[in-house]
Amino acid sequence: MREATEVAEATFASEIAGEPQGKGIIDYITLLKPRETSLLAFIGICSAIIAGQGSAPWDVLLLALVAITLGSAGANGITNYLDQDVDARMRRTHLRSLPAKRIVPARRALAWSVFLVLVALTVAWFLHPLCFVFGLSGTVAASVFRKRVMCVIQGGIAGCAPVLIGYVAVTHQLDITILFLCILIVVWIPLHVWSVMVANREDYLQAGVVYFPVTWKAEDAIKVLMLLSVMLYAASIALWVVGDFGWLYFAVANVLGIIMVCANYNLLRSDASRDAWKVYKLSAFPYLGVMFTVLCLNFWI
Repeated sequence: MREATEVAEATFASEIAGEPQGKGIIDYITLLKPRETSLLAFIGICSAIIAGQGSAPWDVLLLALVAITLGSAGANGITNYLDQDVDARMRRTHLRSLPAKRIVPARRALAWSVFLVLVALTVAWFLHPLCFVFGLSGTVAASVFRKRVMCVIQGGIAGCAPVLIGYVAVTHQLDITILFLCILIVVWIPLHVWSVMVANREDYLQAGVVYFPVTWKAEDAIKVLMLLSVMLYAASIALWVVGDFGWLYFAVANVLGIIMVCANYNLLRSDASRDAWKVYKLSAFPYLGVMFTVLCLNFWI
């Protein structure tokens, strides 16, 4: 994976282009990972729309959006605080606001993030006690056992939290549809996380992150990603079966599922970090975002 360094440096350069280097509100915003937060908030609201069969109450949608957005942002800020030492040793992350010492002292970032989580949990409780439970569970899961092999398990819990909050805020109960929505997320999380680790394998290793998949040979780790892409495809079709979603979702789920499998097959053949990075980028909004968009469109078309 000798290309990992070039990919990491080029990616990082594009991500921080134009970002102010001084202290300021922008550093507190970037601390919260706006892109990741936006994706989590989006799928959470889509879940509320799905729960309401396309017509969820606007006041519930608004409160759910506040709870999910602030909660996801706060949890991301907490994880950035906890990971700052490792981030400082990685080329891909060493210029983030905390490792670059643009927020000093770092406890200010922690206080800001915890405040957002507390506000989110308060709103979640107002929506429904189960929303509070899911929000608290997601925050705790995202924060414990950082940079360890089992963190992908907590990642699955944290990734499901926005979906569960949005869904329960409308239905006040759980059913088979939300179960299979969560299964989709649980399969998606390791594919998304591990693909970026494969793409930047050497960067993780030199930073002292020594667990799967970076501790495995690249070709063996990629085989696991290939298997996960097939499982993700199967989970998306299973959701269509149990949720009785329409033809549009079925068509898009097949197209995106095939694209994901093909992208991982190309990675399997090439063993190149640039292809692992493509899988990582493809699995974010192009896959998960479009899937949840189509799930909502099912009720309006």
